[in-house]
Amino acid sequence: MTVYFIQAFIYLCAAIVTVPLSKKLGLGSVLGYLIAGVIIGPVTGLVGQETVAIQHFAEFGVVMMLFLVGLELDPKSLWEMRNKLLGLGGLQVGLTALAAMAIALLFNLQWSYALAIGLIFSLSSTAIVLQTFNEKGLVKTEGGKNAFSVLLFQDIAVIPILAFIPLLAMPELMELLGSASADAGHGDEPSLVAQLAPWAHALVVIGSIVGIIVGGHFLSRPLFRYIADSGLREIFTAAALMLVVGIAALMSLVGLSPALGTFLAGVVLANSEFRHELESDIEPFKGLLLGLFFITVGAGINLSILAENAGTVIMITAGLMLLKALVLFALTFIFNIKLSDRWLFALSLSQAGEFGFVLLSYTYQNAVLPKDIIEMLSLVVALSMFLTPILFIVFDKIILPKYAQSTNDQQPDDITEQGSVIIAGIGRFGQIVNRLLIANGVKTIVLDHQVEQVLNMKKIDIKSFFGDATRPDLLHTAGIADASALVIAIDNRSSAIELVEYARHHYPNLKILVRAFDRGHNYELRNAGADIIISETYFSALELGKETLTALGTHPFKSQQLKHSFCELEQAKSDKLYQSWLEEEEQQSFSQHYRDLFMELEKLISDSMHGERTDKYNNTEREWTPPPKDYLKDFE
Repeated sequence: MTVYFIQAFIYLCAAIVTVPLSKKLGLGSVLGYLIAGVIIGPVTGLVGQETVAIQHFAEFGVVMMLFLVGLELDPKSLWEMRNKLLGLGGLQVGLTALAAMAIALLFNLQWSYALAIGLIFSLSSTAIVLQTFNEKGLVKTEGGKNAFSVLLFQDIAVIPILAFIPLLAMPELMELLGSASADAGHGDEPSLVAQLAPWAHALVVIGSIVGIIVGGHFLSRPLFRYIADSGLREIFTAAALMLVVGIAALMSLVGLSPALGTFLAGVVLANSEFRHELESDIEPFKGLLLGLFFITVGAGINLSILAENAGTVIMITAGLMLLKALVLFALTFIFNIKLSDRWLFALSLSQAGEFGFVLLSYTYQNAVLPKDIIEMLSLVVALSMFLTPILFIVFDKIILPKYAQSTNDQQPDDITEQGSVIIAGIGRFGQIVNRLLIANGVKTIVLDHQVEQVLNMKKIDIKSFFGDATRPDLLHTAGIADASALVIAIDNRSSAIELVEYARHHYPNLKILVRAFDRGHNYELRNAGADIIISETYFSALELGKETLTALGTHPFKSQQLKHSFCELEQAKSDKLYQSWLEEEEQQSFSQHYRDLFMELEKLISDSMHGERTDKYNNTEREWTPPPKDYLKDFE
């Protein structure tokens, strides 16, 4: 038992030291885990042969990840992505396998060896790619969504590949390796289908899949409802783990991929009222196991074999990643993936995957590939996974800035119209302002520096022009000299301040209305000369606060009064707070005097909230019919 504690301590220490440092350096957590594995494995030798056994256990993190991915989908969305799932994913696997097989044949490998290698190398790393997508916020990008379709098809493709590989067994290898599978303990693996006829095997597989779908839809809800009624959080967590582990075990017993089974279960439960609870319970286990899996990949690199065959391993790894990237890049033209998404799609999937280790082990058990080739290919798979985070860094630091630069270099649109209001920025804030003005017959000219945003607006018949609204020549062309108002809703804080300063200096009669991000930004815009400043979350937060008071039992009229009182007091003290901010030398932080004034405001607000205002009605509350003065007694 002591040995297990020491090993666990080593793995955890390695992760705690390297992963945060890797994140701070912008390398991502996956590379941090891989480096941790290399340090405690081949470099220092703190962990040894148990790494392989731990890796098999840690692969369950991939199973949990696909269960969570399934929870984010539903059958309808899965059906909608069928074209990319089958077309894009199918072509990637097929073309990559054929290309890798052809290259292997050029090096005089037997056709069965070449085909097995092609199938193994056609798969990518679901664990690394999805984990990195989540960290970098790339899941919703066009490149990320297409990459997910390919990964999902690859996970499904593992099943027919596992069924096909035994057909490639070589008689001479079977003689040499005869009992190797049994010696490794694989011969004792339980199975429900090992001795069944093919038709019975197929029936058991179909029955298992149907059982998961039916059970997930009809039996899981009563079970989770029963457990939820007990109020015991740990039992719900145990039930979530039981569901995932049970399905994974069932899939293994019938010879299918555990990852596919749990993904299917996640899709079935995607519309369940317990979906979010399941996600929150499974997520910590998934993260820990995936991290452990990446550490074991790094720890499993055999430096002695790598040193003896460094040139060959590096050449195969580079050739594999280049081949897959070229196939993926070619597919982007067929499926109309453009700009930086094209590079994201090609680079993110250019490695071999964690299922490669499973398939390599499976080829050894079934006498398909000799041991020396398997050891070499295992290094290639591990090294390609190790290099993947670096490709993401290349994408972030080199490719994305180039596309951003090309966007900046693009010539602005020719503005052929003029309006009484110029709106700078057509994002989530500027859109609402523009819609309200247009609905009331106000002619607007909309400018935005993001090409995609302008194109999206044109798709829904909102006229907008590409161009940087901070450029004086563009503002002149848009007719700012004759405009009545300038609405600034751009996302860059400093650019918004500069635009206010420019417009106030050159067009003193222009009404300048601007969105502020927070209180400090509000003061900076006010100091720059803005006429009207609206904090983007202020009024929506007030409205939500009012509705919360009503939901908690406060009369709706009283809630409305309290909201107005809050606004009035804020407005009354705003000038004092602003003057205090102006008196600061740097104006980057709030002084003690400012904080004292703010605390004074908070006390005034608190006192006002507890006062009685039933005899004082404000003009801004005219939408309410004043109730009798004693309405609170009846309500209580």
